[in-house]
Amino acid sequence: MRIAIDIREATGQKTGKGWYTFVMVKNLLKNDTKNSYILYTQTHNPKFDKYENATQRVISRRGLFWHFAVLRDLKKNPPTLFWAPTSYIIPAFLPKTIVSMITIHDLIAFLFPLTHNKKAVLLERFTVPRAVKKAHTIFTVSNNTEKDVEREFDVAREKIEVVPCGVSKIFHPLQLNETGAICEKFNVPEQFILGVGTLSPRKNFDRLIEAYAKISDRHPNVHLVIVGEKGWKWDVLLERAKIAKDRVHFIGYVEGEEVVALYNKAKLFAYPSLYEGFGMPPLEAMACGCPVITSDRSSLPEVVGEAALQVNPYSVDEIAKAMDQILSDPGLAHDLIEKGFIQAKKFQWEDSAKKMLKVFNGHVAK
Repeated sequence: MRIAIDIREATGQKTGKGWYTFVMVKNLLKNDTKNSYILYTQTHNPKFDKYENATQRVISRRGLFWHFAVLRDLKKNPPTLFWAPTSYIIPAFLPKTIVSMITIHDLIAFLFPLTHNKKAVLLERFTVPRAVKKAHTIFTVSNNTEKDVEREFDVAREKIEVVPCGVSKIFHPLQLNETGAICEKFNVPEQFILGVGTLSPRKNFDRLIEAYAKISDRHPNVHLVIVGEKGWKWDVLLERAKIAKDRVHFIGYVEGEEVVALYNKAKLFAYPSLYEGFGMPPLEAMACGCPVITSDRSSLPEVVGEAALQVNPYSVDEIAKAMDQILSDPGLAHDLIEKGFIQAKKFQWEDSAKKMLKVFNGHVAK
């Protein structure tokens, strides 16, 4: 069986969907030696070179031109199936003769359009319904997203497979002397609350900053550190941060061992996102031994279980109260850390890849 995959977002600087693609493809290749894979990309990714069953097809085009070049190649060299892990442009225009499978991470463009980039909203509203209609199988990353898809597009439940995200093995506790150099590199203070995510309205950093300002006088040595690339309307956050004077730090995009060190060093991790299809950062923080505060909305309760303090993300007071509780109560922090280790172990990338591979192989068996 020849499986074609769009891995474009798995190369270079990766956000959540890019990491999902990278880790899932890596685990598919590691666990599947029978099928061959064609990996469509804009830029060659050396991380996949060691897998003999994978061929990277580099198409050096930009924007829509890349997608339509891939479409032409797929029509010329039809695979057994095509999986789109992040974008819906190609599956929206694929001929029905090519079996397509798509992953829907969330329905932000449909449920929370005002918190999302307008161009992305228009594009997804045009392509997603078409991709859903043509898809042989729709993967979702959580039960919450599965319900959203079923309701929004009137899709039969049998067409949807829930395959959750996982926690990479790099996220684990470090010794104190292993975090110092990273913190020094980014010039972060000795004690801090950590936030991670693209700087956009949906991540709710504006309310997080307001909540932090409410408790900053009670915890004068604890700062707020926010990690993430600049997103839509990110400049609003710079203005909002002035209420906390010089104690809010934006350090840009960080990945790999560096973000692991920050999770380890943080006093707590705050993730009051308004909506998530899954939400990997809370699990990553838990795996590193950091107590977590997150939203009581969308998929986040099923991801964190009883291992985090859940808050109404629209309530600045609730966010502030939860942060104050963890900072003031070492016993509570320790309890959340222990529960977090247990919860994080429930989500493994290898298990998710094996579940997806079973669906791939099941298609051939039909």
